[in-house]
Amino acid sequence: MVQIPNTPEPASTSAPRSVPTSADVARLAGVSRATVSYVLNNTSAVRISEPTRRRVHEAARELGYVPHAAARSLRAGHSRTVLMPAPSFPAGPLYSRFLSELQAALGRLDYTVVQYGTVGLHGDDAARAWAELRPVAVLVPGFDLGPQGVEVLKRSGARAVVTLGPAAVDGAHALLMDHEAVGHSAARHLHDRGRRRIGVVVPAEEGLELFSAPRLEGARRAVHGTDATVTPLPLAYEERDAARLAARWKSLGLDAVYAYNDEYAMLLMRALQDEGLAIPGDAAVIGADDLMLGRLLRPRLSTVHLELPSGRDLAALVDRAVHDPGAAPERHKVLGATVVHRESS
Repeated sequence: MVQIPNTPEPASTSAPRSVPTSADVARLAGVSRATVSYVLNNTSAVRISEPTRRRVHEAARELGYVPHAAARSLRAGHSRTVLMPAPSFPAGPLYSRFLSELQAALGRLDYTVVQYGTVGLHGDDAARAWAELRPVAVLVPGFDLGPQGVEVLKRSGARAVVTLGPAAVDGAHALLMDHEAVGHSAARHLHDRGRRRIGVVVPAEEGLELFSAPRLEGARRAVHGTDATVTPLPLAYEERDAARLAARWKSLGLDAVYAYNDEYAMLLMRALQDEGLAIPGDAAVIGADDLMLGRLLRPRLSTVHLELPSGRDLAALVDRAVHDPGAAPERHKVLGATVVHRESS
């Protein structure tokens, strides 16, 4: 084994570089500090010529100067930070795409989006941690924030609190997501295709019960009063677990499965095929999310297409609330569910 000697680095002889200021930018660009502030903060109330704007931006780049967010917030009386707590559930491709679109839309409105890890923090305790950062708005992807947490955020300066979930929270704007409709649409589709013994995958992953429980209830409601039955199927997102479920499929007597979403559907469909079962002959399969991978499978995967709110519309809601914090909270029903019938069902 070759040992690398632990040689101390020579002491630096140069003094640490000072942090550039707006005054430095003003001197280099030949303008006032006020002009630098107007240009770098995109102030539209003051007209500044394009050549002057270019000189200020070039001077800032040359010096490595960036505006101080905290100082700008003090001048404005509020921050431009929108806090997005990390979801407590595994975020799939559909939700991740929605968040990316939202962040881009907020960025175009000159907000800074910050994602916050919430490991170990829940409900109002999490709200107090978020409040310490003094965001101007908070978008909460979850269901455990209460009215007291909303009040804590507003007292700390948050002008908009928006929740994404199945029920509204007093004092907050709400995007209401009806996950029962997803399970109802999937089970109704299978029933209409002549299936009567329907399995519904219930993911074992922590956090997903927020979505899987109402989807299971929606599936049960879809066949209530008919000769069809719904059987919950606990399933971890692992090949071994899917293989175990597929191995006892015939003993379960099922002829169809709504597999929670496309990822679980693909996992289980492959395991069923490996077990020698024909899709859809022995088992019709439907997922949800309408991922492109589902269209590449053979047979192509039937799914429930989910219509999430556009990032632009949600960013506009945040901006309205920031400019009019005293307005009544808005309530919007989102998450439209439409079945896309393909070969697997």
